[in-house]
Amino acid sequence: MLAFRTEIRNSPREQTLKIYLSDTSLVVGLKNLLENIKGVRIVEVQESFSRNREAENVTIYRKEKHSINALKEKVDTFLGIYFEKIIV
Repeated sequence: MLAFRTEIRNSPREQTLKIYLSDTSLVVGLKNLLENIKGVRIVEVQESFSRNREAENVTIYRKEKHSINALKEKVDTFLGIYFEKIIV
């Protein structure tokens, strides 16, 4: 099972990144770390309402002039390194 999954979500107001973690006890700690990534405006922990999803997700709102795809790559790279250190 993957430690995390990120998705680009489109809403009427703006695009966001949703991060679903297999271990939800890490949500709050990761929220604080993700806030320091360049291009991130706000990070929120939200309850997931969809079926077949984890109970909580981390939602990232980007700064206006940053590409959502570039931000997703940064976040995926950061999380990959983060979980590699935890698992080892």
